[in-house]
Parts: sequence; structure tokens; C-alpha cells
Amino acid sequence: MSPSVLSVSQVNQYLKGLMDRDELLSALYVRGEISNYKCYPSGHHYFSLKDGESALRCVMFRREAASLRFRPENGMQVIAAGRVAVYPRDGAYQLYCVRLTPEGVGDLQVAFEQLKEKLRREGLFDPAAKKPLPRFPRRIALVTSPAGAAVRDMIRILGARWPLSEVIVLPVRVQGEEAPGEISAAIAYADRAGLADVIITGRGGGSMEDLWAFNDERVARAIFACRTPVISAVGHEPDVTIADFVADVRAATPSNAAELAVPDRDEVLAALAQYRGRLEKAVRRRLESARSAWTRCRTSPALTRPEEQIQNRRLALDGQGLRLAHALQRRLSGERERYARTAAKLDALSPFKVLARGYAIPQDGEGRVITSAGALTPGERLTLTMADGQADCVVKESRCR
Repeated sequence: MSPSVLSVSQVNQYLKGLMDRDELLSALYVRGEISNYKCYPSGHHYFSLKDGESALRCVMFRREAASLRFRPENGMQVIAAGRVAVYPRDGAYQLYCVRLTPEGVGDLQVAFEQLKEKLRREGLFDPAAKKPLPRFPRRIALVTSPAGAAVRDMIRILGARWPLSEVIVLPVRVQGEEAPGEISAAIAYADRAGLADVIITGRGGGSMEDLWAFNDERVARAIFACRTPVISAVGHEPDVTIADFVADVRAATPSNAAELAVPDRDEVLAALAQYRGRLEKAVRRRLESARSAWTRCRTSPALTRPEEQIQNRRLALDGQGLRLAHALQRRLSGERERYARTAAKLDALSPFKVLARGYAIPQDGEGRVITSAGALTPGERLTLTMADGQADCVVKESRCR
């Protein structure tokens, strides 16, 4: 009997049928390390699972990948659930993955850490971006479930601590797939419409999955974009969410958020009473000082004996005038003496004194003084200035020594 000749497609289809009917391969869990991970624009994920000796090709289609809470990365140890089958076109078998779970930790924890690191690098946790809370808010918006115990506790504490504030409740779901969209939209609306001076968003305690809406990227970005200060009040004190890192203030519980949002009325009244006491004491001291000043003025001689004060001032004025006159006289005498000495010095240096002793000053026709016999030429006309007048003369001869 001659063997049957099959086409490549027939062989691949036959192998596919064998594997599809294998119960072990139809519901399989495989442990391994992710490598060659790629996510295509179509939404399909392609990767390999490997251990120390072998590798297994895997694919996770868009529908199943949409349920992933974390982002797969190369080198991550995971457990993949799915079925092994042959892809007839290539004749290669691969794991069609329907669920992927990080080994050792839950997928929620991995997703939390990945988003936390991403937002940290973008600066959403930067302390410089935190806004201060208003000291006396007029309106407070609560973005939370209207039916939970958390909203009742916050309303009660806000009313007891600071009844002057108006409380506005923006009802949203705080759990489930629709919760992140509703929370982020409510925060954005409250900020855009200027509904409140401070926004509190949160819920009561629960498991990590219960609180997951506050680990959503949409909620984180809505809080960061908010111009109104935001207080995050999610769960109990050990519970930490992404919203806590982004918010301007993190409260340990919803009740604690209400305490942080408004001052304590009793404390404010006590402070006001203290300020009033200090103000009254300051006013009394000021009044006593003014009374003392008024008493001193009322009993001062300037008011009780004004004539005597005027007479004393007149005597003092006369004394000042006399001292001023004496000072002026001394100043004038000193200036006269200094003038006389200066005049005597100038007189001694006067050229007229020299002329009086028989000297004369020769000048040419332009009035220039002749200081050298060599500058004269025979026939040149000169003017001689003497002590009592001038004389015109003609140079007959000049001789130099």
C-alpha cells in the first residue's frame, strides 16, 4: 500500500485538529519569563515565554488584552493561561493567551507600581505643584458616593467644626468600571465651574480592587489639572492610592479630610477671645498713657503760668541777641585786621612802589613791555612809564650786557 501524499495545508490542519482535541493543551497554565514583547497598533500582543532551556511563542488578542491591569514587560515572570494550537499558515504552534498574571505579586500591584513610576517621572507628584488649602473655605465639594458612610461622616464633621461652609455633594460611583470616568469628570466640572474653594474626593476602606478607581490614570490627571486645591481621602490610613500622591493634601480617612478642610470653630472662638483680651489690654495701656500725658500737660507751667513762660523766653531771646552781636563784632574786627595785613602785602608788591624809586617801564608801540635790550632796534619808538607820568622816546642805540 503506497503512502498518502498530503499537502502542507493538510498536514498543518491535521496537527491543528490533534492539538485542538487535546484536553491538556486546551486549558493550559504556563510559567515563564516574557521576552520579545511587542504590542501592535491593532491591539494584539505578541511575545515569547522562556525558561532556562526552551521558548514558547504566545499571542494575546486585543479582546483579552483589554482586561490587562498592568503593562507586560520583558524579563517579567508571569503565569499565562490559554490554549496551545497550530497556526496553519506558518505551521507553527503557539500559546493563545487569555489571561496573564505576574508571578509572586498580583496584577493590580504591578499596575499600581507601573503607573506610579510613570506619573512620578512626569512630575505629577512634585511637591512644588501642591496648592495650599484655604484657611476659611466658603464652599466645599465632596466627590464621592452619596450612599456611603464616608459622605455622612464628612458632612457631620464639617457641620460641627465649621458650619459657615456650604457643602456640595457631587454624587459618583467609587467602585467598578464606570467609577474612574465619573470621578474624573466630577472633579473637572467642580474646578471648571468654580463650585468650591476646596474639593474632597474619596471613599471608605476596602480591598485594593475596591479602591482601584482612585488608582486610575484619568483620576490622577484630573486632580493634577485642577486649579482648586484637592484633598484625597481614600480608605483607611494604611491604604495608599495614586490619587493620594497627586492630590495637594492626603488625608488618612474621609473623616480626617473633613478635619483638614476647615478650622475648628471652638479653636477659632478661643483664639478670638484671646485676641480680644490682648486688644483690650493694649487699649487700656494706651488710654492710661494718654491720661498721664494729659495730666502732665494740664499741670505744666506753660498752661498754668503762661506770662512767666513768655517772660523767660524774652529774657532768653535777649541773651541770645546780645551774644550774637558780640560774636558779629568779634568777627568784623578779625576781618578788618586780616584785610589790613593783606593790603599791606599787596602794597609792598605794587609796581608803583618800584617806579617811585626811580625805575621806568619801557613799552613798544603796541603796549608790550620790553624786557631785553636785544629786542630793540635803532629808531624804534618807545613809551617810558614812570612814577608820575609817561615819556615818548626814540632808540638811538641798544647795548646788551
